[in-house]
Amino acid sequence: MPSAEVCRPEGRPAGRARPTIEDVAAAAGVSRGTVSRVLNGGRNVSPAALSAVRSAIGRTGYVANHHARSLVTQRSRSVAFIPSKPQEHLFEDPNFGILLRGCARALAEHDMPLLLSVAGTDEDRKRVARFIAAGHVDGVLLISAHQTDAVMGELARRNVPMAAWGVPLGYEGRVACVRADDRDGARQMVRHLRSCGRRRIGIVTGPMDTTGGRERLAGYQDIMGTAAVPELVAHGDYSEGSGAAATELLLHRAPDIDALFVASDLMAHGAMRVLARAGRRVPEDVAVGGYDDSTAATTTEPALTTIRQPWQRISSEMVRLLLSQIDGNPPATLTLPTELVRRGSA
Repeated sequence: MPSAEVCRPEGRPAGRARPTIEDVAAAAGVSRGTVSRVLNGGRNVSPAALSAVRSAIGRTGYVANHHARSLVTQRSRSVAFIPSKPQEHLFEDPNFGILLRGCARALAEHDMPLLLSVAGTDEDRKRVARFIAAGHVDGVLLISAHQTDAVMGELARRNVPMAAWGVPLGYEGRVACVRADDRDGARQMVRHLRSCGRRRIGIVTGPMDTTGGRERLAGYQDIMGTAAVPELVAHGDYSEGSGAAATELLLHRAPDIDALFVASDLMAHGAMRVLARAGRRVPEDVAVGGYDDSTAATTTEPALTTIRQPWQRISSEMVRLLLSQIDGNPPATLTLPTELVRRGSA
């Protein structure tokens, strides 16, 4: 009987259970060190060598033993993604999914998995902080910039590399962060509302313990000047329900309001629902402007005029700044521009 021919990936010697770095190096025609550098992020490797190694990895079927490598390098080759907000708000927020997908894509280019750890309660935060401080991940992408964030405080105390979305109040200069120019974005929106002839412009702010909440309010005040009176200002927490509650308060305080700047698209959903219930037409009676240009902006009726944040770039830059910090570089802050997107609500 003819013997069965055993097929195995190119470059693997007979009888070996799994391919090694040496097999990849032989198949690619490069040194073992070059393969190692590719596996650790591809730094100081020519484009030709990088392409050859990646091709050889595919042909040989090589899979890196990250656990063994971590024993030598003292690195886990993984990153945690931590949204520090209650779960019921987390999955309501369309921005969360955009950032999660963008960060996962950016890390995949470095062959690094992304671990999602929700820290919405005090117990969650303590548990997550212990897990990370034990060295199970190399760094953290933190989707929260609340001044009282317990996770950030604990990890900063332990010098864990972090990159945050938004400037972390109280930790400026100690935590890398990527932010949109919220103050200028708010100026653009309020300037647009005034160009439409609106004068009694109210605002639903974000949380005042975040830079986003503070900066968007400051931009509103920059344009409104002395017209930014207290009865035209109400506060929300970026949830749809808080946008509705704040709008009800504004209509009670200032029934002659003719425009609303709402500091997130999700809150704008709640605001427009309240306006419709009160018989106020958008934009005829009350013009409405949102913030984010999330998927929520195109599901209102009419579609929402808003401020666009560059979500894909925010994700990729957060990953870049975190990896740079993991490599020993100091934390950095990056501010990105925003853009007015005009639709039917204003």
